[in-house]
Amino acid sequence: MVVQKFKTRLSYKTDKLKTMKKNILFVALLLLTVVASQAQESAAPKPVTAYVNPLLGTATLWDPKDLGFVPTHRSWGAEVFPGSSVPNAMVQLTPVSQFHSGSGYQYEDTVIYGFAHTSKGHWNLANIPLMPASGNNFTADDYKSAFSHKNESAHPGYYQVYLPRYGVNAELTSTLRCAFHKYTFKAGASKRLIADLAMANERIRNWDIKKESDNIFSGFQQGGEKMYFYAVSNQKITTIDTLTSATNPMGRPAGARQKNLAPAGPKKTPVLSFANSANPLLELRIGFSYVSVKNAKENLEKEMLGKSFTQVRQEANQTWMNLLGKIQVTGGTDKQKGLFYSCLYRSFLWPALRSDANGDFTDAAGNVQNKGFSYYTDPSIWDDYRNKDVLLGLLSPKVMNDVIQSLVDKGKISGFMPTFFHGDHASAIVTGSYLRGLKGFDVKGAYDLMLKNATVEGTRKYVDEYNTKGYISEAEVEHPVVNTVRKAAVTKTLEYAYDDYATAQLAKQLGDMDNYNMLMKRTSNYKNVFNPATGFMQGRLADGSWVKNFDPNYVYYEYMYRESNAWQQTFFAPQDPHGLISLFGSKAAAEKKLDDMFTTPYDGHEADNMSGFIGNYCQGNQPDHSTIFYYYFVDKQPKAQVLLDSVMNHYYDMGKDKLAYAGMDDAGEMSAWFVFNAMGIYTFSPADPKYIVSVPLFAKVTLNLGDRTATILRKNHGKKITGITIGDKKIKDYFVDDADLKKGKTLVITTQ
Repeated sequence: MVVQKFKTRLSYKTDKLKTMKKNILFVALLLLTVVASQAQESAAPKPVTAYVNPLLGTATLWDPKDLGFVPTHRSWGAEVFPGSSVPNAMVQLTPVSQFHSGSGYQYEDTVIYGFAHTSKGHWNLANIPLMPASGNNFTADDYKSAFSHKNESAHPGYYQVYLPRYGVNAELTSTLRCAFHKYTFKAGASKRLIADLAMANERIRNWDIKKESDNIFSGFQQGGEKMYFYAVSNQKITTIDTLTSATNPMGRPAGARQKNLAPAGPKKTPVLSFANSANPLLELRIGFSYVSVKNAKENLEKEMLGKSFTQVRQEANQTWMNLLGKIQVTGGTDKQKGLFYSCLYRSFLWPALRSDANGDFTDAAGNVQNKGFSYYTDPSIWDDYRNKDVLLGLLSPKVMNDVIQSLVDKGKISGFMPTFFHGDHASAIVTGSYLRGLKGFDVKGAYDLMLKNATVEGTRKYVDEYNTKGYISEAEVEHPVVNTVRKAAVTKTLEYAYDDYATAQLAKQLGDMDNYNMLMKRTSNYKNVFNPATGFMQGRLADGSWVKNFDPNYVYYEYMYRESNAWQQTFFAPQDPHGLISLFGSKAAAEKKLDDMFTTPYDGHEADNMSGFIGNYCQGNQPDHSTIFYYYFVDKQPKAQVLLDSVMNHYYDMGKDKLAYAGMDDAGEMSAWFVFNAMGIYTFSPADPKYIVSVPLFAKVTLNLGDRTATILRKNHGKKITGITIGDKKIKDYFVDDADLKKGKTLVITTQ
């Protein structure tokens, strides 16, 4: 690819050659995307689910040109799962090709250990793995089967694979809280089911399984959460036996990439045997609950019992048709539509439902509750507050309301609004959702928790120092490396300034002007970590001086920066982009800094969750996903569009199988990035009810938003936006209001 050649080969050192390099890069990127932008609509329209490939994102990148560094071990892929799920479900029924490996499935793997019932992509879950088997030639340590991608298929709400070791064709489908396993054995083969309840993608603390009647078994598995199951078989269960593994002093059972997943010592693995009837089909309908076996049974009775496999699969597909069909695109290639609908699909798999059909759920204190709303896991807040949660609120407002109410419920128990991984970005989720019209949650309760996060040491680490100094100080480390862990002080300062802005907007809406004014004063704290001498956001010591051992090209996981380097963090102030640009002295100077970011080659340090570079811009991780849009604020919007199109054209179907993302999807954030930019609108500041406008991939995008239908039209095929109108209103600043789209107005983007 032309882009990759530029990323790895352009390393000129003189100013003249640097300038030439920048010009050539943008021309090359323009040429790379012109074919895609002028593509014509496919002749035969297909249903939207036919465009979805659940295997997209399961492959791993190994080529240094794609990664940006020479790998010494497997890098992190998108870490997505290919199995069956309906939107935001309790159950994600998916193959496990290796335990403790992101989602549990990697396309490059050659064996399957079973089919688990939960997944996310963050090295946890993969609960209650079940593996069909025949004969007796397997042990507690050796029961995996080889498989081939030639005998594997995946569609929304359906997964299939053939297991040659046992001669079993496995088919899977699911509902919100239930799983349907359909195993076709060879004629006359014995039928067994290996239930390796000691295994998951996290340490298992306890488990149990028992036979309740001839056709029913039940139990639970307890890791981070306690998940109950109630299963009905179409064939009689004769016995539940136990296999015992060899002694394992390292606590690393067969199939685990990490040690300490299980206690040292022998592992016990239940095996169910079924009557050897003439029927080659073994069908399992399984209900799940995080409350009790009784509730798991009720979930099964309400959602699946009495239905055929085909009926459940068709209903799952229709559920996806209803959701994905809320956005219709016209124009573009089959590849672009495939990427669009696959990314849209990926955006609606997390958060996951945790309440039962009767409304029961287990709260953060371990108590069973029923409060009239659906209870969900936390979003991956640090990752997906940027875009995915806005998309969720746009197309599934009831789910998003309940997700926020779930956060509030947890916050009232802990005393602070929950967050995830880093920062305090539930504030942006809550405020942005409220300002976009979502009012089905306890907004006053949410605001009180957000304000406490911003003013009391707790969820926001070092908030007292931040509130006193206006920044978080960092330590001077003589020889920092990628894995050096300190405060990630620059990133925290930048993020807290934005979180203050988000909380301030809700304070204003609720009439709390004293706290609004206090918080708004803090929104400019991002300036306190900008070093004008280097032109970067840079670490400061407690005495106010700058960290001396400073290399803007070097990435850190948690020193000065969180999973990024100075390039990737310098352009982050979505609450004040014009103010950030002014720090460089002029728009021309800021433009040069942006040019340098996209043309200065990445220095090649290996970092697992950072890959897919254009210069020092990293599409494979979240911190700089809004950086491209800063070209708008230096009056160079066409440069931004060249880059946006290049990313969409290359970074979402990479690798030899064209199934790899540039980096981690992180519960849908990277997928949602593609969806928004392909539509021509992006959540530059997710706390604000506005979208920044770009050039859509498609000639026409139709959004069915409740009782209104919004339309986005692209006129011409250029990169330069020459006019924006929504309804009868002309837009001058590239931003359109969410409310105008929800009123059903037509957004027209004219280009040349």
